[in-house]
Amino acid sequence: MRAPVRILFVCLLAASTRAAAAQSFPSEDPVIRAIWEEGVERSQVYELGQVMMDSIGPRLTGSPAMAGANDWALAKYTEWGIEAYKEQYGTWRGWERGITHIDLIAPRVRSLEGMAAAWSPATDGPVEAEVVILPHADSPGAFQASLSELRGKFVLVSRPETSCRAPDNLEQFARPETTARMTAERERAIAEWSDRVGNTGFDQRSLPEVLSVAEPAAVIRSQWSEGWGVTKIFGTRAQRAPVLDLSCEAYGLLYRLAENDQGPVLRVDVQARFLGEVPVFNAFAVIPGSAEPEEYVILGGHYDSWDGADGALDNGTGAVAIMEAMRILKSAVPNPRRTIIGALWNGEEQGLNGSRAFVEDNPEILERTHTVFNVDHGNGPVTFIPMQGFAGAAGRFGEWLAEVPSELADLVTLEIPGMPESGGTDHASFLCAGVPAFSFHVGAGRREMNIADNRWDTSIYTWHTNRDTFDKIVFEDLRDDAVMTAMLVYLAAQDAERMPRTRRAMPEPMEWPPCRPPARSSGESAR
Repeated sequence: MRAPVRILFVCLLAASTRAAAAQSFPSEDPVIRAIWEEGVERSQVYELGQVMMDSIGPRLTGSPAMAGANDWALAKYTEWGIEAYKEQYGTWRGWERGITHIDLIAPRVRSLEGMAAAWSPATDGPVEAEVVILPHADSPGAFQASLSELRGKFVLVSRPETSCRAPDNLEQFARPETTARMTAERERAIAEWSDRVGNTGFDQRSLPEVLSVAEPAAVIRSQWSEGWGVTKIFGTRAQRAPVLDLSCEAYGLLYRLAENDQGPVLRVDVQARFLGEVPVFNAFAVIPGSAEPEEYVILGGHYDSWDGADGALDNGTGAVAIMEAMRILKSAVPNPRRTIIGALWNGEEQGLNGSRAFVEDNPEILERTHTVFNVDHGNGPVTFIPMQGFAGAAGRFGEWLAEVPSELADLVTLEIPGMPESGGTDHASFLCAGVPAFSFHVGAGRREMNIADNRWDTSIYTWHTNRDTFDKIVFEDLRDDAVMTAMLVYLAAQDAERMPRTRRAMPEPMEWPPCRPPARSSGESAR
């Protein structure tokens, strides 16, 4: 009889634990040893990740799943003996996903890989209609005149890819002349589609909303990530017509059939419910300080996700690391010097709204915050930490890392002094208020990274795609990530003095997005 997956994983992780038993402790601090023992030998990252990604699933802001995720996290904290609560920061457009079926029924039958975009309206039951391409108009006026022809049809609004073969595969196997030909074809297709969209008078992003006024059967789009079978899946503001995201291959099939007048017909069934404006919350866990209870170390990361997949690496792994670090700290450091706040932010994907609201609502906490750590990097362990321009930060991190087992500390490069980052994730909300806030990274240094980092091909295969699923988590990394995070939080909480706030100037222009007021409702976001 085959062993259950969870038992098999525990056995494998135990073997990994034994392999890591030769760790090097630079100091005799018993708490560091206790953190290691609790986090390595009694890790709960697998159990937490399995429930969060498999059972709860994606955590779209304003969805019942996000509300359930908050309640589950608070229940786990309570189970561990940690004070926990949620705090409303606004409202958001409530929406609940149902099934999406997309089937080609002519000129042949094939079920297509795709799904409705977040906040897409539903169809009125299964709908059958022909597929057409975005009109090729010579001017915005001609485009407006052509809209009446789209009513009741499925409209393709994205450029088709000339090939859905992953570029690294092409580079490895293709002859130079083949690569040159395919590159030229793609560049020509990009230019031609740019002209087509430009002639509408709108940009590519706004087309679904513009076309929904024409009452098509649905608007169909595709944004290829350049990975095998991977599609970027975002939300939509279109109110009158469903919006569908198809894989590169499925979209290309429809486009070629329509372009060659071969009569593509789809049967589509989209089910979804709009729930009105619903309250949205951040979730918090608190371990009170003993000597300096009104000084704070904040450990945070966003809990919300897009819902094209499970939200596993963006940012389920970060949320698991935060919860596991708080569990470890409660066990190993029940009475830290400073108060430790574990924050699971909501609304990051809509513009850091949860963390920005916390910053705006809690100036008294910010004034007494020692440091903020942010976890939003997919698979760990931590390898790169920018100092964000804070002059005294490198010295502190150097002292902390000197206490961390070399198996983890030796992986880390500090960017000194660095510059305040212009957004992308929740630590930027605190930088706007002058609070020392640091985001952990994996992979290469900043100049070689994009917004999602690129370790494990995250930016291609999981970031905001239909492949951001449980199976992509590397649990040995996640375990070490939680242990390293717990150690840094503990060491910061025990510091004799607070982190100095002298830093380099903010990047220009000064009005960078995280420093604007947060959107407290979906209506504010739309304006």
